[in-house]
Amino acid sequence: MPRPRKFVEADVIDSAGGAFATHGYAGTTLDELARVTGLGKQSIYNSFGGKHELFLRVLSSRTAEAIGAIDQALNNPDSTPLERIRAQMLKLAVALSSGEPHDLLVTKATLELADRDSGVADLAMEVFKGQQKIYRQCLIDAQKSGEIDPDADATALAAYFVAVSRGMEIIGKAGASRAKLTSIALTSLQAIP
Repeated sequence: MPRPRKFVEADVIDSAGGAFATHGYAGTTLDELARVTGLGKQSIYNSFGGKHELFLRVLSSRTAEAIGAIDQALNNPDSTPLERIRAQMLKLAVALSSGEPHDLLVTKATLELADRDSGVADLAMEVFKGQQKIYRQCLIDAQKSGEIDPDADATALAAYFVAVSRGMEIIGKAGASRAKLTSIALTSLQAIP
């Protein structure tokens, strides 16, 4: 008879996520996962199936968080749709240049593994499509309120904002200044007709 679990799965996923976000998939060892989660290696295998399966669970959790963050930012009824997009892009510029750790696991995983791991590629596309859908609705709301051209391609613009934000994550991680990231954020808004 197996022993009952004595851990909170969400806590393990969160702890493992910190390790993966810091070191990447390849740089995170099973020993490191055991250390940060407090589980033995065999418990990781028994409970999650191994390092890769735990990584996919973590990435799935981060995928939901990434989509939820954009949803929350772009569905604020106290501002106009374009103000929400502007605020989100500037918030991203500030966060990425603050010097504080910023969880970029989805972007890191995409760059590190998506070309050879279909599970990672699928989750990366889930983030892209989920965020694109939210940006698109915000842009459609802006069209309805007369803030932008009603003939603008909301789907293409939404994909553009997701791509710009992912690019900002990459160059922010490389050390781009707040001024540079803010300039990119503000320039991106000029694409809206």
